[in-house]
Amino acid sequence: MITAPIIVLLRTKTSSEKASTTGSPNETIIYFTNNIFSLTFLPYLGEWTITENMNIERVHHTASTLTNECVLVTGGWGGSAELYNPSTGTWTATGNMNTARAAHTASSLANEYVLVIGGVKNDVALNSAELYSPATDTWATTGNVNVARAAHTASILANEYVLVAGGWDGSVALNSAELYNPSTGTWTTTGNMNTARYYHTATTLANGYVLVTGGFSIGVGILNSAELYNPLTGTWTITGNMNTERYYHTASTLANGYVLVAGVWDGSAEFYNPTTGTWTMTGSMNVARVGHTASTLANGLVLVAGGYNIDVGYLDSAELYNPSTGTWITTANMTARREFHTASTLANGSVLVTGGHNRFGMLNSAELY
Repeated sequence: MITAPIIVLLRTKTSSEKASTTGSPNETIIYFTNNIFSLTFLPYLGEWTITENMNIERVHHTASTLTNECVLVTGGWGGSAELYNPSTGTWTATGNMNTARAAHTASSLANEYVLVIGGVKNDVALNSAELYSPATDTWATTGNVNVARAAHTASILANEYVLVAGGWDGSVALNSAELYNPSTGTWTTTGNMNTARYYHTATTLANGYVLVTGGFSIGVGILNSAELYNPLTGTWTITGNMNTERYYHTASTLANGYVLVAGVWDGSAEFYNPTTGTWTMTGSMNVARVGHTASTLANGLVLVAGGYNIDVGYLDSAELYNPSTGTWITTANMTARREFHTASTLANGSVLVTGGHNRFGMLNSAELY
């Protein structure tokens, strides 16, 4: 009597197999065990491949996907910028920003320009902003924000304005917020948040509201509070508190409209229901981490990569969150340990990770998941 199950593993070829075997480089490989009784399908969980290094080592930089599918990387303790071409896997230096900066934000506007805001230079928070034109490959200054800030958030609203909230001005956490008008290149103040914070997250919801979560406030510490910005009234309303205080965390929008927040020293994760304004704990990550990245994939899974663990140190591990089961699955490790890197989802479904730092210093390496 046959009792042992057959296990079928479906996956695409690895990089080495693509180079050394015949047939299509993207064909599925099938593995069988010996005894046949039942079928168990194990999904292939991806791999990381090295792509060309950036020209500059970067941390606390930004990465923006352009309409031509190239990725613009800016700053990270310098004023340089460069473009990644997914078709060739190569980097090209582009025009330098007018001001060197790190811990800034970069927003892709409807007119295809990229708006870079604030940040820090030589430990001084900046109030400058500038625009990158993909058509001319040049930078031009635009209106200054009213308050110098770094480690803030920037969110594009339905009316194409850009909402900037919170941050650090060089001495204290900020609760101020302001709006950028792309048509005029000017800034106007809007309602203050209820809590000053930096290194928080901001997520634009399907109803047009912006959800801000967690962060750090000097004199208060790590925050579990959350609040909503109403673009129609320009006001902030407190919504349900998270179950756990968080900063250097990530926030990802799921297919059902919920917002998954992940990362803190205990590895916990939870999701926000915009309809009820409540938070629900979900499965914890396999590895606790902060300073990581999170990318929502085309299949609905969320890829979390890298970061820092208080016991292990800098991480090269990655894992996938399945919204259907509320669980995390370990996937292939990155080729380098990194924290405060960036992750960009490309048109072909791959995720490009760039830079960051580890115990050896800042990185110029890049890789694809």
